[in-house]
Amino acid sequence: MTHKLYYDSAYLQEWQTSIRQTIEREDGTYVLLEETAFYPHGGGQPCDLGHINGIPVLDVLLEEDEVLHKLERMPEGSEVACQIDWQLRFDHMQQHSGQHLLSAVCRDLYEANTVSFHLGKDYCTIDVDSLELESSKLAAIETEVNRRIYQNHVISSYFVTPEELALLPLVKQPKVTKNIRIVEMKGVEYNACGGTHVSSTGEIGMIKLMKTEKQKGNTRIYFNCGFRALAEFNEHIRILGALSAKFNTNKDEIMDRIEKWELDQKQTQSELTLIKEKLDDYVAKELLTECNGQVIAHTLEDTTLKDLQSLATKLASKTDLPILLLSASENKAVLAHNGSYKQSCGMFFKTHLASFNGKGGGSDKMAQAGFASREEALAFYTFAKDQLSMRLDE
Repeated sequence: MTHKLYYDSAYLQEWQTSIRQTIEREDGTYVLLEETAFYPHGGGQPCDLGHINGIPVLDVLLEEDEVLHKLERMPEGSEVACQIDWQLRFDHMQQHSGQHLLSAVCRDLYEANTVSFHLGKDYCTIDVDSLELESSKLAAIETEVNRRIYQNHVISSYFVTPEELALLPLVKQPKVTKNIRIVEMKGVEYNACGGTHVSSTGEIGMIKLMKTEKQKGNTRIYFNCGFRALAEFNEHIRILGALSAKFNTNKDEIMDRIEKWELDQKQTQSELTLIKEKLDDYVAKELLTECNGQVIAHTLEDTTLKDLQSLATKLASKTDLPILLLSASENKAVLAHNGSYKQSCGMFFKTHLASFNGKGGGSDKMAQAGFASREEALAFYTFAKDQLSMRLDE
């Protein structure tokens, strides 16, 4: 069995050891070491990464009591030098210890017990068995958890016998019955845990709660600790600075400027809608005048599908003829009528679109389609116009 150095010290970064076994599998190359500080996946914590003889470690797995290291390639020789990706390891330590402390505060303040924990690349989450954590309670949790960080509680880990375990006020009973490891946050809690942790709460640095959401009868709390929280704060400052420059104001007035900008946008959009309606009226009048009882077919440049549909609807309210419109810039087509024309728009598209590499569909009275290229869109438009015209002549 591999000697698990990460249980002796979470701070070990480099060591020398020997390869016990090499394993070739369909998904890659694995080695077993006499000693390892590489933490495998488990307990909600991702695995460590790093190098063995300069070869990248791609994954670390725990199978039974053995730790398997997936490598980019097999190392030469049996003696190897190992190195942990310390930045990643310390990040995991900060997040995992931060989770223990955050869970303890949720439990102490509001009897909200943690039912699951996720340590992701960008953020961490805990799910607590409470739906009553409004913003004021979350603010209280954040204040209290950071206060306990500054109290710098000592964090230690050790293995206990079943007899010793029975005397400890654990957060919850462990699922395993042997090799039980306790992580003690002095003056805060005792927790059965196999993960890597910092040596005191002060090393967590800070905990920032970011948002919450309802999750299967629980509340999911998103948070970051330590350097992650600092990076998140710096990103917010960068965005705030960019907004300040964009709106030419200081940060205290940004919301006022945004609200004014939103009002201006709504006013502009209302004016634009009126202009589009007038333009549609004008275009519809022109097309009705020019159609001479034939299919109303027209190609427009720089027109969205939504605008095509709007114009088609307006035309359909004024004529019994079929309407075929094409946006040449977006390679989109619309076919519509008011119900008087005997051809189903949706069925026509379903029957013919594939021949022109088009995709779309719709109802009897209106259908829309998109094409991979301008040439295919124009080809379909010409074909459809001819087909519809022939049906009118029948």
